[in-house]
Amino acid sequence: MVQRIGKQTWVIDEPCFIKETATVVGPDEYEGPLGHVFDDHIDDLYAGQSSWEKAEQRLVQKAVSQCIKKAGISEAEVDLYAAGDLMSQLATSYYAASQLPFPFLGAFSACATSMQLVALTAMSVSQRMVNHALISTSSHYGVAEKQFRLPIEHVKQRPKTAMKTVTGAGAALISSTPSPIAVQSFTFGRVIDWKVKDPTDLGQAMAPAAFSTIDDHLQAMGESIDDYDAIVTGDLSMFGSTQLQRLFRERGVEKMDLKHIDCGQLIYGSGSKTFAGGSGAACCPVVTFSSLFDHLRTGKYRRIFVVATGAIVNRSHLQQGETIPCVAHGVVFARNEALEEGRGDG
Repeated sequence: MVQRIGKQTWVIDEPCFIKETATVVGPDEYEGPLGHVFDDHIDDLYAGQSSWEKAEQRLVQKAVSQCIKKAGISEAEVDLYAAGDLMSQLATSYYAASQLPFPFLGAFSACATSMQLVALTAMSVSQRMVNHALISTSSHYGVAEKQFRLPIEHVKQRPKTAMKTVTGAGAALISSTPSPIAVQSFTFGRVIDWKVKDPTDLGQAMAPAAFSTIDDHLQAMGESIDDYDAIVTGDLSMFGSTQLQRLFRERGVEKMDLKHIDCGQLIYGSGSKTFAGGSGAACCPVVTFSSLFDHLRTGKYRRIFVVATGAIVNRSHLQQGETIPCVAHGVVFARNEALEEGRGDG
């Protein structure tokens, strides 16, 4: 069962688990500091396909098939598939799903989609509506540049606040079968508009939404940041991360810089090539489902709060002078101590 706490937070009373995950990334991501933890990678942005759009579909297909294979189940055992991406009308997810034999749900919260999907499917599994729910989220550098900014052939100077869209796909199987990582609770964020109009400064635009979701979650749960080994954001970048920590200092929380981790800062490391860090719908899941989940499995972390951050960047609205509304959805993942202790006793 799922119990609502406050306005935005739900606690999962009936255990729900991450049975398995798979991550597939592009060449720049593979060459970064986390390259060794990803399951697979493509050698160039085309992935052997005729277009970037088809390449992104290929990333999704590879992540989904590897996740099912690693989980040791058949396709017939997958009860539901839910996915999202950044393309108009969720085209990548729908085209990928057309090649799969599962009931499908598409979802969009921009770069916050991954944790939205985890929360929605965990709710379904916990209520025993389904036993195995498969999710995936993807993005592609070339596809995103074409849709939201300019084709990458159009060389344009970028400010230091700009981020690089991650090329990759992350898939996860949420299940009622006990596994090393449990889904404990989740908080759906409110849409926050900080009146930012600059699409090259999305980190600082999203920081207030991340702050709102984290703050609301902690208050609802009666917790502090010390109850977590890490407070993780999806893609705030170095500038958005600084903004988040400043907002918490104003709240009287001085140690957020010791707890906060941003996936966008982890995936590429430091360097001018990626400007302020990574972004995109794949950024949060490929880092979380690989590196951070490894830390939970090994016991380095016991409990983390992962908050995927999304900015609703619509070119038509921006051309009309509108601002960029943002949202952040958070999920608490915890090491399944009972399962790990049982394995140790064996």
